[in-house]
Amino acid sequence: MNQGMKLLLGTFLLLVLVKLLNISYPISIVTTTRSGELSVVGEASLEAVPDIANVEASISVVNGRSTEEVQGKINSINNTILNEVKKLGIAKEDVRTSNYSIYPEREYATELKEAGIGGYTGNAYISIKVRNINNIPTLLNALTKAGANQIQGVRYSIEKPEKYREQVRNMAIANAKEQAQKLSKALGIRLGRITNIIESNTGGNPVPYFADKATGMSVGGVPEINVEPGTQTVSSTVTLFFEK
Repeated sequence: MNQGMKLLLGTFLLLVLVKLLNISYPISIVTTTRSGELSVVGEASLEAVPDIANVEASISVVNGRSTEEVQGKINSINNTILNEVKKLGIAKEDVRTSNYSIYPEREYATELKEAGIGGYTGNAYISIKVRNINNIPTLLNALTKAGANQIQGVRYSIEKPEKYREQVRNMAIANAKEQAQKLSKALGIRLGRITNIIESNTGGNPVPYFADKATGMSVGGVPEINVEPGTQTVSSTVTLFFEK
């Protein structure tokens, strides 16, 4: 029997054993370049509830008669927002104002008037890190009341994903060992010590929530919006290398 036929027969027998023993997927067992070594892949995942969020809001002032007027309005709204944020117990270092800009709105020449400046527009963006996510509905309400024109989004994340990664890594290792034991028993081979481990893991991407001033946040008696963080998947894939 040539080498190709042996390989096909071995693959067929392995698939039959996987089916009979109900071994979970995905699993990969391959002979490595080092003689007498097998690798087994294990996977695991868990759902974690985000415990931190970033809220992005913007201030926009249009049709100002001068740069000083626009700057004054932006600064007034910004300071009001900072005072409201402070009332919620959010630390100063967790608030950042960025992309502060003021620029002229140019008017093009027509038959009735010459080209010139029709007014001034200004923008500023505020990023707020919220460590108590239960405060987010109240914060969104406060931002709109203070004059924020738009809420770009609420992005949830896990502040310390490493505590979940360790847990899910151990689960993936246990899964790989379980698969290795089933297959070694079925194939009649003896596995030695683990010589190496390779891991790849992923954490859930931040979950965005988008809203603007017209979404029905609590302004003047309107019911306060409910914002739910949901869950994020933390997963790990490990490859264990065994001596045969």
